[in-house]
Amino acid sequence: MTLNHTHDPTLFINPELSWLAFNERVLEEAADPTTPLLERVKFAAIFASNLDEFFMVRVAGLQSAIEEDDATPDLAGMTPVQQLAAVRDRTQPLVASLYNLTMGELLPALQTHGIRVVSWQDVSPARQAALGVFFRDAILPVLTPLAIDISRPFPLLSSLSINLALLLDAGPDDVERRLAIVQVPSRLTRLVQVAGEEGVTLMLLEDIIRAHLSHLFPGQTILESTLIRLSRDAEIEIDDEGARTHLELVEREVRRRRRSDVIRLEVEASTSTELLELLRRQIDVTPADVYAVQGPLDLRVLMGLVELPGLEHLRDTPFPPVDVLAAEQTDLFAVLDEHDVLMHHPYESYDPVVALIARAADDPDVLAIKQTLYRTSPGSLLIESLRRAAECNKQVTVLVELTARFDEERNIQWARSLEEAGAHVIYGVRGYKTHAKICLIVRRTPQGLRRYMHLGTGNYNERTARVYTDFGLMTTSQAIAEDATAVFSALTGYSDPPRLKKLVMAPTGLRERFFKLIARERRRALSGQPAEIVAKMNSLIDDDVIEALYEASRAGVRVRLNVRGICALRPGVPGASENIEVVSIVDRFLEHSRIYYFHNAGDEEVYLASADWMSRNLDKRIELMFPIEAPEHKARVLSALRAVFRDNVKARILGSDGVYRRASPAAGEPPFRAQQHLYDEARRSAAAARDRLGVTFQPERR
Repeated sequence: MTLNHTHDPTLFINPELSWLAFNERVLEEAADPTTPLLERVKFAAIFASNLDEFFMVRVAGLQSAIEEDDATPDLAGMTPVQQLAAVRDRTQPLVASLYNLTMGELLPALQTHGIRVVSWQDVSPARQAALGVFFRDAILPVLTPLAIDISRPFPLLSSLSINLALLLDAGPDDVERRLAIVQVPSRLTRLVQVAGEEGVTLMLLEDIIRAHLSHLFPGQTILESTLIRLSRDAEIEIDDEGARTHLELVEREVRRRRRSDVIRLEVEASTSTELLELLRRQIDVTPADVYAVQGPLDLRVLMGLVELPGLEHLRDTPFPPVDVLAAEQTDLFAVLDEHDVLMHHPYESYDPVVALIARAADDPDVLAIKQTLYRTSPGSLLIESLRRAAECNKQVTVLVELTARFDEERNIQWARSLEEAGAHVIYGVRGYKTHAKICLIVRRTPQGLRRYMHLGTGNYNERTARVYTDFGLMTTSQAIAEDATAVFSALTGYSDPPRLKKLVMAPTGLRERFFKLIARERRRALSGQPAEIVAKMNSLIDDDVIEALYEASRAGVRVRLNVRGICALRPGVPGASENIEVVSIVDRFLEHSRIYYFHNAGDEEVYLASADWMSRNLDKRIELMFPIEAPEHKARVLSALRAVFRDNVKARILGSDGVYRRASPAAGEPPFRAQQHLYDEARRSAAAARDRLGVTFQPERR
């Protein structure tokens, strides 16, 4: 396929604005009155958390480009300066909407259910006295007042920490008013229960500290106090200098992140002009980088309300994961000797994946375990199983991606613990992030050595497996086993890029395979045959893939795309993309699986992958795509894929104008919610398998 590298900017949507549109869809869920109240509060907290990462990564990237005088336009024809201005114009109203919703609707609604977040002035003198004792005993010893003067410079405040900034009256030897800082300890619980009140009454830690500032500055006149919060550049840049190991370089960059440039300053809207100007000069931010908010800083704190015990009437009806293999009772190796197992999380339990690696660690016939790890959960049972296997002298090889953003420190810690247990830990591949999801177990059987594999679309993370939608395949396929062995050999040794039969690997062949698959559908359409491409992913940004889809659309290929987040493709444009449909779903689970379908004249091909259609995935990461070939498994994946396009409750449809609009049932059409349907389908599938295999199925036990 010949691609046009001179792109028409009118056919593309700016990725930064597309990301903000995704987060706006998250905020819409927080505002939706049909969503249970605590779920709405959860979406508000997620919106706030997402926005933090957006500033620390994407806005930081734009500011870096501007500082380097980079005026290169993006696909939509916008320079970094224009993008940053557009982002600021879009972000300020979104932040205002978040606070209007939280303070004007969500918190008052919680109060009607007996959940109150109160300020110091809202409680009685007796309660204030009790909180004063709590301050003296549990808070005051942790606090450190920081004066700022000619000998004591402005402190290095950590990113996303909450701090009280104080304006003090001038001292006898000063001509200007003085500035001081008190950091709110991040290790203390931010939501403090107020004892003796009805229902659940909570006060923010910073409110208690603020009421007792005179204890920290005795004899000083405090003219004003305000809360501030900084967001710093979180990008890690690995400069492979000297003889440092990759691990040492990542550790150094994580430490450097604490001193990186400030990207955003959040302050209370009541902050005086005088104090704000003092802070801006000290922190070195422009007025455009300041976000003044009408409410508590850092609304991630709302997640503490979501996690309150009980209150089930304010939550979604539970979807207990179906335990498809009754992992505690089933010999997984025996099951896989008989047939492959396809799992759809979180509708189906992640327990079989955890159990497979645990049994491999304990089985004396298992000789080796090889696995990639990108993100995993705190206290992971998977890590514990790998440690145990290494301590039992099994050959354990783990390819760790240290630079999984915001998980670097955790990854370094458990990678070191694996090394201490005797595992071979490979700290990534030079120049590439390892994002593939694969585990290979080599086991001795009466018939000789046999290889058992797990491949997935999501991370080996027990916690996120409960809230991210992902597919996983357990298989003993000989062809896939040979490919998996070749992949690990290439990643851990000096071998050339492997020639693979079933798996497709980035960066060595995945981009080319996608182009060939798209071009084949285009040729079939041009010859008058039915042609269709259906794909599900997190983001669609790669310009050449988008151009290939435009060419397919022009040839008559029907293209349907489910893109959760960023989508730079503009659908429905006459002469370019009128045959392309883009749908996004934001619902109780985070849509995370990557599925690629090609009609192929009726000989349908279905693939699962770790990669999105992004340049970084196709060119700068180690990724894997694998085929789904068993007819019953192919049918299940296609059923899940097609369900997202039937959703008329939680789906939004992207228009040619770049605006997402909520889908709704047509006249006489019943509501269809894809995630509810897929959970019901998982339960039916489990029941059918129970009847076929005689296995006891039950919801996952917590």
